[in-house]
Amino acid sequence: MKSRILSVTFVFLFASSSSFAQAPTAADVNALKTQIEDLKADYEQRIQALQTQLQGIQAQMLLQPLVLTSSAIPAREQQPAQEQQPQQPAAQVPPGAEGAGGPTGALPVYGGAAGASKVFNPDMAVIGDFLGAAGSNKVGSDPAFEMHESEAAFQAIVDPYARADFFISFGEQGVNLEEGYLTFPAIPGGLLVRAGKMRAAFGKVNTLHNHVLPWTDRPLVTTNLVGGEDGINDAGFSVARLIPNPWFFLEATGQVFRGDSGELFKSSQRRDMSYIGHLRGYQDITDNTNIDLGFSVARGHNSSGIVNDIDLGRFRTTLYGGDATVRWRPLQRSIYHSFVGRSEIIWSRRAQPNGLQSGLGYYLSGDYQFARRWFVGARYDRSKHADNALLHDTGQSAVLTYWPSEFSQVRGQYRRTRYAAGPTANELLVQFQFSIGAHGAHPF
Repeated sequence: MKSRILSVTFVFLFASSSSFAQAPTAADVNALKTQIEDLKADYEQRIQALQTQLQGIQAQMLLQPLVLTSSAIPAREQQPAQEQQPQQPAAQVPPGAEGAGGPTGALPVYGGAAGASKVFNPDMAVIGDFLGAAGSNKVGSDPAFEMHESEAAFQAIVDPYARADFFISFGEQGVNLEEGYLTFPAIPGGLLVRAGKMRAAFGKVNTLHNHVLPWTDRPLVTTNLVGGEDGINDAGFSVARLIPNPWFFLEATGQVFRGDSGELFKSSQRRDMSYIGHLRGYQDITDNTNIDLGFSVARGHNSSGIVNDIDLGRFRTTLYGGDATVRWRPLQRSIYHSFVGRSEIIWSRRAQPNGLQSGLGYYLSGDYQFARRWFVGARYDRSKHADNALLHDTGQSAVLTYWPSEFSQVRGQYRRTRYAAGPTANELLVQFQFSIGAHGAHPF
């Protein structure tokens, strides 16, 4: 084809150059027209051939799924292994990355078949939490080594209107459903509704799983006033809604639970439910800094008046809490430097046969990232006891954390606790955490 184009161009140039010597004749014009018509016909034939070839390839692609599901599959099994493997779709290699595609020079395209194969399989993960302790503690002694918790998570989209989350914790001596709930994110009125067993939206620490905490333990105020490690974790309903306003992010949450949360709340009748309310506000101060404030209230029956599973006194416990979180993360150096300051203050009012016990507790903590994988932190605790307001404990902790990656971490914590009902404890705690699988994000 190129030779014909060159010949026509040459003839045209030759005719033009010789026009001064001799005028073109009718035969020359007819010859040029003939060659142009020949070239036009040749081009049309080639375009038609390419269109036919394209239609054939498209037909093969449409028939390929039918071949895989037809009765001819046993016959294909007798062919060589390399012929049984379907061709992997490929994409063009970007400029400068020609070697990435291997001998074929094309990059494989993933996600089609692989995504379809897990339609009915949830995202699964397992997280391990190993603890070691050294030193002396006569009040709340932990073993020298323990697999503190192994959490299995199963999370998936149920349908376009709901998703399900299950978190099962395995200890050395038992299995517990930590959380298992269904979330409806598209309820009319802008409501976010949950139903199942879940951690209550009371403060910050109560909502966090063990592996998300910035320490190896929970603050004294959580242990003494909010039910310890399990905290307010019960079966019930939760309704949350964003409150539109032109100033800052504002969210309100209301929850109704069965009324059983360890020693904090105890239900002896169906009507003995517990109620939780939480109001959260968030605001960016600068491009690098933001603040998160919250107020919580919880109310339910306690176990001080229950005898033989019968609540004779109908005593109740009411908790009021305030939490504040300040985060600083410079945009230019965010993977090397950051700071998070946390604090919670909780006021407990517990009615019991010997009178109303009013206890106050709080903690202050700060965590600074000084390198890409290194964090240092400190925490101060002070809390009274829920059932005896005359007793109070204090504690100080220093924490050093190393993150090899987002799938593992090593943490050391020196903890000094002065107990009201026992000698002062000095301990060194070491924690190893690791995770496998796809684990969803936790609340911000």
